[in-house]
Amino acid sequence: MLPCKRPAMFLSLAVLLSTLTACTNAAKNLEQSLAADPRLENNPVVFGQTKGQQVTATTALPADFPQEIPIYPNAKLEEVKPVSDSANKVSTRWQSSDPSNLITSFYRSQFQDNNWQILQQPTDDVGSFEAKRNDLLVTVTIQPQSVTNSAPNQPQTATELQIDYIPNNIVTTNQPNSQSDNSQFIGPVPPNANLATPSTSQSNLLTSQTFNDLNKLPAQWQQHIQDLAKLGIFSTTPDTTKSNSTAISNQFNPSKIITRREYARWLVAANNVMYANNPAKQVRLASESTPSTFRDVLPQDPDFPAIQGLAEAGLIPSSLSGDATAVLFRPDAPLTREQLVLWKVPLDTRQALPAANLEAVKETWGFQDGGKIEPKALRAVLADFQNGEQANIRRVFGYTTLFQPKKPVTRAEAAVALWYFGTQGEGISATEAAKLQN
Repeated sequence: MLPCKRPAMFLSLAVLLSTLTACTNAAKNLEQSLAADPRLENNPVVFGQTKGQQVTATTALPADFPQEIPIYPNAKLEEVKPVSDSANKVSTRWQSSDPSNLITSFYRSQFQDNNWQILQQPTDDVGSFEAKRNDLLVTVTIQPQSVTNSAPNQPQTATELQIDYIPNNIVTTNQPNSQSDNSQFIGPVPPNANLATPSTSQSNLLTSQTFNDLNKLPAQWQQHIQDLAKLGIFSTTPDTTKSNSTAISNQFNPSKIITRREYARWLVAANNVMYANNPAKQVRLASESTPSTFRDVLPQDPDFPAIQGLAEAGLIPSSLSGDATAVLFRPDAPLTREQLVLWKVPLDTRQALPAANLEAVKETWGFQDGGKIEPKALRAVLADFQNGEQANIRRVFGYTTLFQPKKPVTRAEAAVALWYFGTQGEGISATEAAKLQN
């Protein structure tokens, strides 16, 4: 009987093993069906984006993206593409999780505070800014979006930004193979490189001028500006076609805010013509072969010789003077009162600035807002007080208990400061310099 039962027993074991194998395969299939898609490990989906909008890690700004254009801090770059039209416009697309009203407020403040001319503003925090500064035209379009597939704890709304800009002539025509081919280039391209180089433009400086829009200024100020104009201080603008140039007109625009680059140019020109017979007191102009100290003022910039010369003389904060944070000059930013004094006073005293603290400044000048003055400018403000009636602050701003250190300076105020160099009893005015020149 036993031999007859063995085939049946083997058959039962085979059926049992087959059943166990089937169960194992079913469990594996179930595990695989519930596992995460391995493609998501290298291609994560950003909230609110469809499949066609996924961002790659290689998206980056063009090397020649103008540094003047403000970028919203909490925005992620998604796409860069040139727009094929006659204006050679470049378009960049960004996305942010912040609401549109915060972004609109950011750009309104940035454009107003950095001397942009706002041509158009959005309504109800949605729409487009159109702004211009020098030769750069920028359009910032702000558009809120709904997020349909947001992850848990993520916002249900997002904001898309589109920044379109038209590069200036140096990008489109004059230097096609310079910074655009250098992936390590930092900062904006130098403006107006199609102009004469500093070395050639310097030979045409110091042309006497007269102005016909000074009638609203105090009589003494009118005379100061005309004295400087006779010395040709304001004819040092390298580009006679720029909108802020006075080289081809009789308009001085006294109430217009002066930029940092313009004041640096006037400061060097005024000092050097005042001390034309004393080379030891002149500021040496930098040559084009000199390495640039500031990332945003390159040797091709027409104002590079003056700005770099001031840096190398230690008259303006830079990495050369030990200020590691001063890597940008911000040439087109407005000049402030404390900067006017900080740059000018060393050329008056011709010696190291004294040690200073807030209490010393309050005791001398009596400024109620002395705490708002930058620490590095306190020394110049204190030294200026010691110059008596020839102090720049007294001559330019008159009697005041409010210095307003961050207030922008007008062209007329800057000119009045430059009318006199030196200390009380030992200095030279533009009037005296003109007599010596004649």
